Amino acid sequence: MSEAAAHEHHHHPALAHHFESLEEQHIASQLAMWVFLATEVLFFGGLFMAYTLYRTLYPEAFAASSHTLDITLGATNTAVLIVSSLTMALGVHAAQLGERGKLIFFLIVTMILGTAFLGIKAIEYADKFEHHHIPGPDFHLAGEPIEIARHAQIFFSLYFVMTGLHAVHMIVGLGIMIWMLIWTMNGTITKEYFSPIEIAGLYWHFVDIVWIFLFPLLYLLGRHL
Repeated sequence: MSEAAAHEHHHHPALAHHFESLEEQHIASQLAMWVFLATEVLFFGGLFMAYTLYRTLYPEAFAASSHTLDITLGATNTAVLIVSSLTMALGVHAAQLGERGKLIFFLIVTMILGTAFLGIKAIEYADKFEHHHIPGPDFHLAGEPIEIARHAQIFFSLYFVMTGLHAVHMIVGLGIMIWMLIWTMNGTITKEYFSPIEIAGLYWHFVDIVWIFLFPLLYLLGRHL
């Protein structure tokens, strides 16, 4: 162990005992997050494949179902998440420079945008309940034959599972952001120790990217035969 690494090992409170330096700890943390995100890709990939398969089998039902989704709300949520990715990236940059005030600002803005996304999604869900688009005995798709309506329940089942799981990931992300904000405010995050912000940013960007795929798949491509 070098003299500098030994000094860091004994004096920096954020350094875990089994690492020789903060740099080594940072690299290991990044690797762990990328492995976790790879498992998430496989998880959502299975849902995307299921959607593709059933859309191929029942194109008319999926097109009719997709027409019931509000493109304006979906596009607004897409814009909200894109901006939140920008503010998260700016937050990571501020953390690397040791600019605590800017980091706090960008974390708060990111959380506000994430909350706005969930609020808009709640409005969409409420609309689906109001129009009986929840799969089950009370399901109803106005103006469509019984066979189309029956297959449309597959679309809405996938819609609620995919967007619901995405919303859960967003809620987890907001929890992480709150924790990062607390660490920033109490001085845990510094110019020398910013890896938690960077790793949290990777998770946030992944959640945003998943929505970038969900929006065209459900709202745009789904409505065309």
